[in-house]
Amino acid sequence: MFLADRWQDYEVLDTGDGEKLERWGEIVLRRPDPQTIWPRAEENLWRTAQAHYHRSDRGGGQWEFLKKLPDRWTVAYGDLRFYVRPTGFKHTGLFPEHAANWDWMRGLITESGRKDLKILNLFGYTGAATLACAAAGAHVTHVDAAKGMVLWAKENRELSGIPETSCRWIVEDALRFVQREIRRGNRYDGILMDPPSYGRGPSGEVWKLENELFGLVETSAQALSEDPLFFLINSYTTGFQASVLSNMLEKCVVRRHGGRVDSQELCLPVTTGGVLPCGASGRWQRA
Repeated sequence: MFLADRWQDYEVLDTGDGEKLERWGEIVLRRPDPQTIWPRAEENLWRTAQAHYHRSDRGGGQWEFLKKLPDRWTVAYGDLRFYVRPTGFKHTGLFPEHAANWDWMRGLITESGRKDLKILNLFGYTGAATLACAAAGAHVTHVDAAKGMVLWAKENRELSGIPETSCRWIVEDALRFVQREIRRGNRYDGILMDPPSYGRGPSGEVWKLENELFGLVETSAQALSEDPLFFLINSYTTGFQASVLSNMLEKCVVRRHGGRVDSQELCLPVTTGGVLPCGASGRWQRA
């Protein structure tokens, strides 16, 4: 598994009964997680929750604030800083399990010794991966269809002290952007994507992962440079196991560039024991 175990400002305190208890800095949140089908380990810990997201039987849900929380607060991961807050869709603006991939990409960028690397981040959300790559010295093009998420990412860039010239921000449908970059002859040394299971683009385009992902990966592979460094796919969708991601990378990237693929579960350690599964990541890197 790929384990994100280097956090100081984030911690999964306990899991069980379809929920997870997390510490975000000094604030403890309780959120649904359908994979935690086992009993809770430490019942007393759950009384420390300051906010609890209740899922509705009709879809969605809402937060119950047990204590007054700030509108937003910051958490750190090494030299990176991020704003987090409870959103209406149970999320906080950060997926801490991705730290395992941030470290992997930063390591590859640093070890390459290159100062001219161009990275493309598709479905870039609030920019954590963008900032991780930029902090390592790469120039990153950040693409997301939601204008609000791109604005949040820009705020995280400023908070982390990343130079403004290190990032380019694009509000657009991911596939359309990649197709245009290919026509323009623009190429990237690293590509990463974190596509949702379902979503809509800025012009109402419907995205369903099972229908669209392979085509996006196949097209995006054409935007790789002659000497690429990495290609990363994240997936949270049930049924898309690590081997599915490996197969796509083998067909779309290895056939063109060689290299090797490593796809595994993405997990977080749990303080009371075990790990929390958080989807899968497929990694390609040159040999």
